[in-house]
Amino acid sequence: MSHHKVIDWLLEEDQPSIRYSALVDLLGRPENDPEAREAKSKIARVGWAADQLRLQGPKGFWERREPRNVPEWTNFLYFPTFGSTIWRALVLADLGLDKSDPRIRKLADLMFEFKLRLSSPFNFYHEEVCASGNMARMLTCFGYGDDHRVQMLFDWLLQDQREDGGWNCSQGTPGTLDVWEALAAFAVVPKARRSPRMERAIDRGVEFYLKRRLFKEGATYAPWLRLHYPNHYFYDVLVGLDVVTGLGFGDDRRLGAALEILRKKRRPDGSWVMEASHPDVPPTKAYAGYKQEGTRPLVTESAGKPSKMITLRALRVLKRVDEAS
Repeated sequence: MSHHKVIDWLLEEDQPSIRYSALVDLLGRPENDPEAREAKSKIARVGWAADQLRLQGPKGFWERREPRNVPEWTNFLYFPTFGSTIWRALVLADLGLDKSDPRIRKLADLMFEFKLRLSSPFNFYHEEVCASGNMARMLTCFGYGDDHRVQMLFDWLLQDQREDGGWNCSQGTPGTLDVWEALAAFAVVPKARRSPRMERAIDRGVEFYLKRRLFKEGATYAPWLRLHYPNHYFYDVLVGLDVVTGLGFGDDRRLGAALEILRKKRRPDGSWVMEASHPDVPPTKAYAGYKQEGTRPLVTESAGKPSKMITLRALRVLKRVDEAS
């Protein structure tokens, strides 16, 4: 495939979310372009988003039942890992759905009720940043960025930024590249709506990543060098590139090593492969959530094959870098 043929591949109508993003992000069409509007209107009816929505229960969630006692509240919407409501909601947000769809409104209501209710001991305020950042990003993408409960999530992300500019899910520890969710949440806030405090946090956060060239933190960690989707709360070099360039730092020379990794992964036909499904971790690395009964990867595309999502994101990164240079 030539570059034009790769674009044509992304513009195929089988995945309207990819088609819409290719039109707007790669070809520069305005959001109100007729073809873009048509593609967006089909996202909930065709492709990956439709596949997820078909499995949604009538009350908006994917779990078999609501919690019946206090201990169950802790895990509700979160377990089994990757198959429950929060994980699927993150994918739906990535695919471009928003609260104009009644099923997304029902889904958001669950998040507000079970995870963002101030009177609940299980809310996501002052929770691990990976969970809070994902929630802030998801609900902002869904169109709830002005809701005071979402703004409180952003306040927590600002408060929990470490002195070195990064974030970490463990309290009292320095930042780590592995906790990227806060910066990704800031990236979906339109620049005109970012507060001065948020802009300072973004500058410090991006600098944290650039100092480490987006992947150099301690010993080489192989999963960071593989490309995945969905990412859930896992980091890789494409996640870092997408967030940092999306925040307007595509001209920084310190991106060079990460960009070289990305370019070398491009296939002769111009596409990129999704290299692994999460959880992609060394066998010795234990996460309690993976031991939950029924844990299975949430898959939209097959690992080891050309990926429309990975290719779209990679081309979007390279376009931002070219435009910034």
